[in-house]
Amino acid sequence: MTAPLSPDALADLPGAPESALPADVLAQLPATTPAPPWPTRVEATVWWHRAAPDAVRALPEGLRGAAGLRVTVGALIRYLDTPVGPYEEVLAVPVLLRSRGLRVSIPFIAVDSVASVHGGRAHWGLPKALARFERAGAGVTAVGDGWRVQGTPTAWGPPLPVRLPFSGTQLPGGVARTARSSARGRGRLARVAVEVDSAAAGEPGSIAGWLRPGRHPGAVLTARLEVGPAV
Repeated sequence: MTAPLSPDALADLPGAPESALPADVLAQLPATTPAPPWPTRVEATVWWHRAAPDAVRALPEGLRGAAGLRVTVGALIRYLDTPVGPYEEVLAVPVLLRSRGLRVSIPFIAVDSVASVHGGRAHWGLPKALARFERAGAGVTAVGDGWRVQGTPTAWGPPLPVRLPFSGTQLPGGVARTARSSARGRGRLARVAVEVDSAAAGEPGSIAGWLRPGRHPGAVLTARLEVGPAV
């Protein structure tokens, strides 16, 4: 297991403009959070679409050469219990990375828990920002500093078993940290109506340039998830 990032390193992680951490939020972070693995239970809406032509540029420069399948993935997740308590999360992956299995790098991720912001940044190098979440029926809206992502799923078909091992690689300070995780539960296929707005549109790496609005194929999931340590 790799040691947590130092407090000085938490503010300077590669990510989308929407994942920037303001100084006032940095000042709220706890000094420590529980070390991984983090076992959790989640409810999630996930969707995917063909990647925009320049989506690869949303990856840290050191990972662009590892870009694989040009598919963008978004997710809105409710963590029912974690080592830092329950919280909600939005994230997006511009393209998948080359690997024998599913591997991603996450430049955009936000939660409604300052403890989760610290844990994500310190233990995994994830550029977690702070957001608030609103629910209306099946729809979830995540709102941050100058941006908004909404997803409303329409599920269909019977529940199916889901078993999904995957890994995530981040590049804090230019050094790769990879964590292996696994999810096991049940899910239904869905169409997800997605809305994306950002005041950072036009800036390099902004979600406005690669996380596409529209109706996309997806799934709604209920699962046990364990996020492993970064190595």
